[in-house]
Amino acid sequence: MQLSELKSAGRTPTLPINLALADAAGPAELQLLTLLRVLPGQRYVGAGIWRGRAVLAKLLVGPKAARHFQRERDGVHLLSEQGMNTPLLLVEGLKEGEGGWLLFEFLENAQSLGDAWADVEALPALAHEQQTVLGEALSAIATLHSKGLWQEDLHLDNLLRHDGQLYLIDGAGIRAEQAGKPLSRQQVLQNLGVFFAQLPKTLEPFTEELLVHYLLSNAEHALPMEALKKQINKTRGWRLKDFLSKVGRDCSLFSVNDGPFSLRAIRREEVTAMSPVLTDADALLDRGHLYKTGGAASVGRVEVAGRPLVIKRYNIKNFAHWLKRFWRPSRAWHSWREGNRLAFLGIATPKPLALLELRFFWLRRKAYLVTEYLPGPDIIERFASHVVSGTAPEAELLALDHLFARLIDERISHGDLKGHNVFWHQDRWALIDLDAMCQHTSASSFACAFARDRARFMRNWPVESALHQLLEQRLPRG
Repeated sequence: MQLSELKSAGRTPTLPINLALADAAGPAELQLLTLLRVLPGQRYVGAGIWRGRAVLAKLLVGPKAARHFQRERDGVHLLSEQGMNTPLLLVEGLKEGEGGWLLFEFLENAQSLGDAWADVEALPALAHEQQTVLGEALSAIATLHSKGLWQEDLHLDNLLRHDGQLYLIDGAGIRAEQAGKPLSRQQVLQNLGVFFAQLPKTLEPFTEELLVHYLLSNAEHALPMEALKKQINKTRGWRLKDFLSKVGRDCSLFSVNDGPFSLRAIRREEVTAMSPVLTDADALLDRGHLYKTGGAASVGRVEVAGRPLVIKRYNIKNFAHWLKRFWRPSRAWHSWREGNRLAFLGIATPKPLALLELRFFWLRRKAYLVTEYLPGPDIIERFASHVVSGTAPEAELLALDHLFARLIDERISHGDLKGHNVFWHQDRWALIDLDAMCQHTSASSFACAFARDRARFMRNWPVESALHQLLEQRLPRG
C-alpha cells in the first residue's frame, strides 16, 4: 500500500498493513501491526516492523501532513537537543502527494503514567502510590520547563516509564520559549494549570504539597498559589466545554451519526456492544424488568450478553405533547450530555453508553438512552433502618456531605432530588434521572435551584424523624 492510501482507510483499517516507505538506505517496507491512535484521514500511530526492528510509527497523510510532520519533527529534535529522555527517532521522511512518516524506537513493555495512575486512582486522596506517580510527572515537567520547553498537550499518557527512566513523547505538542533558558513564570503557571486541571477535585487541597515535587527539580520561580489556582480553574472550565462539544460529534471518544432521521451517539469503545441494543431497544424493554412504563417515559433493566443495562425510552404521549417536544433537543439528549458532564467532573452517575433520537426530517420523535445498571440500593432503602434512630453510618453521611459539596462547587442542580434518584454504589452516592439537571452560570440562579433541590431531598423523611433532623443540621445550604 502507498502511504497516501491511508487517507481513505477510515478509523479501523484492516491490519496488518504493508507500507512502501524509504530511509537513507533506500526503499523498504513498514509492516504496521497495531494501531494505537487514529485521526481518520490525517494521522495513524501504531507499532510495526521496519527492517527487522520493532518501531513506533507516526504516519501523517492528507492536506495537513507537511505541517503536522514538521511540528512532530521539530518537537522531537527540541527534546533531544535539550537532553530530555525521548524515544530515538530512527527514520523520518516527507513526500509530496504521499505524506510524512516518523519511525521511533519501540519501548518494549513501557507503561504510561496514565496507566500507572489508573491503577492507583481509586486509593484515598494522595495515597503514597498516587504521590509517586504524580511526583514523577511533576519532576519531569519541571526539568522540561528548566530547559525552556513545555508540552502543550500535557497529560499523563505522554510520559512513559521504561527501564527505570521516564520518557517524554508526542513531539507535536512540544513548544519552546527560549530553548536552553528557564521558562517564564507565566508560561510555567499556564502549563501547570493544564496539568493540575486534569487531576480529580479530591486532590485540590494537596496542590501545594504536590508542587514540592516540581520545585525540587526547578525552583527558578516563586509560584503563587492564588495565581496557580486561578489558572487551574480557567483550564478546568475550558476542558469541560471542550469535552461537552465532543459528546455530540464523531471523534475518538464518541461515535456519532447526526442526520435528518436520527441522532445516534455511542461511546467509541461500546459501539460493537451498543449498536444492536439501540436497534432492538423496544423489544428489550418489553422483555426486561420495567421500573416505569407509559406516560412520558418507560424505564427498564435489561440484560444483553449477560450484562445488565438500563434503557430509558422517552415517549411522545400525543399530538399536543409532540408539539411541545419536536422543536427542541430531546430529554434523552439532555440526560446524555449531563451524564457525561457528571462523569467528567468525577460525580458518580451510571455511565451513559448510548443515545438514539428518532426524527422525521429533523423533527424529533421518541428517543432512547442506555446507561450502565447500578445494583446498589437507593438512599430511601439504605437509610430505612436509621429514620427513627438517626444513626446512619458516618462513612455514608460523609459521602453525602461530599456529594452536596461537589454539587455546590460546580453549581449543579439536579431538578428532582427525591431519594429514589440517589443510589449507593461503590462507596459513593450516585445520581440518576438527569432529565432536569443544570449547571448554572450565575450564583443567584444556582442558589434558588439548589434550595429547591435541598428541600425536595429533605422531604424524603418525616420532619419529626431523627434522621431528618440530623441531615437538616449537617447538609450545606449552598
